[in-house]
Formats: sequence, structure tokens, C-alpha cells
Amino acid sequence: MSTTTDGPTTTTTGARSTRDRILDAAVDLFYNQGIRATSADRIIERAGITKVTFYRHFRTKDALVIAYLERQAAWERDAFDTLRETTADAAEGFRAFAETIGTASCRPGFRGCAFLNAAAEYADPESGVRQAVAGHRKWYRETFASMLEEMGATDPERAADEVMMLRDGAMMAGYLDEGSRVGPALAAAIFAVASEHQAGSRA
Repeated sequence: MSTTTDGPTTTTTGARSTRDRILDAAVDLFYNQGIRATSADRIIERAGITKVTFYRHFRTKDALVIAYLERQAAWERDAFDTLRETTADAAEGFRAFAETIGTASCRPGFRGCAFLNAAAEYADPESGVRQAVAGHRKWYRETFASMLEEMGATDPERAADEVMMLRDGAMMAGYLDEGSRVGPALAAAIFAVASEHQAGSRA
């Protein structure tokens, strides 16, 4: 999900910790303006703190970027787990997943996948940011594989790779193209992959 739905809240109501306030500001600014384009000073201003306070919680900007991605990953996993718990089976779960991405694509301010966006700004695959992205993508593949196996896929890992590519494409299409078309197209493509990988299908 990364914005397959609204994403984690950035509302600073109640007794928010200073660290949370910094992350709240980062979630909004990194996603809407880009990571490189957002300076630490801009986050400090948005959070209403001093530089000393900022660097007490995050020694570098990259440390904040990783925390931002970890928060987003935790939110997406919780949202996906809830989706699976409230759907009857894997097939219904995939339909709901596609619908969720389609709905998010139609919302103002949708800019695609926060993880793909972050990866595009960090070329080094060994960086902490790219490792955070890779870890979350691994979780998606494993989740998809489990669901596809439930649906009868004979090679769920390969099928999961294909669904992951579809998910990535849907997130980009939702940002660049007509969002209302994304959900139905993604659902149709996922079920085509699932059917192709079922026993007895054409090799």
C-alpha cells in the first residue's frame, strides 16, 4: 500500500512525542515534495523544533528517511493484514487490494509508491534507504506468494514476482494516468497471473 490508501496519519493531535512530530513532518514533505528536495531545515521548521533537537533524534537525514520508510512499511503491513482478515479468501483479498490501490490513485496528492520514489532518489543498492525498500518489497513478495499458493499456484514465488511487477506498474499508472482505471485493470491482471500458474494451465 504506500499510499495505496491514505497512509499513516500526520495529524499532530494529543501528546505526540518529538520524534513522532519530526516523522509526521517528514511523511508529508518527503512524499509530496521528494526526499532530496526536502531539506532538514524544512522539516525542522514544519515540526516546530530546533536543529539540536532534530539531530538528537536523527543523527543524519538518511536516518530520518529510513525511519520514514519503516513507519510507512509498518502501516502498509498492518493495513494489508487487516484486509486479509476481513476478506473470505485470497482471491477476495486480491480484489480488495486492487480496489484499494485504485481508490488511492483517485485521491488528490497521490504520487505513487513511497518506496519506489525513495529508491529512485538513492542509486546505491547498499545504502540503508535501499535496504529498507528491499526489505519491504521482500515482505510483499512473500505475502503474495502465500496468497497465490492458497489459490492453487504451482510456482507461487514466480507468480508473486509477476504480481509484484503488476503492483509496481499500477502504482505508477495511478500517478501518471487515469486513476479510475487502475483498480479493475490490476485485478484482471492479477487473476490472469493466478490462472496461468494453476495446475493444468498452459505452460
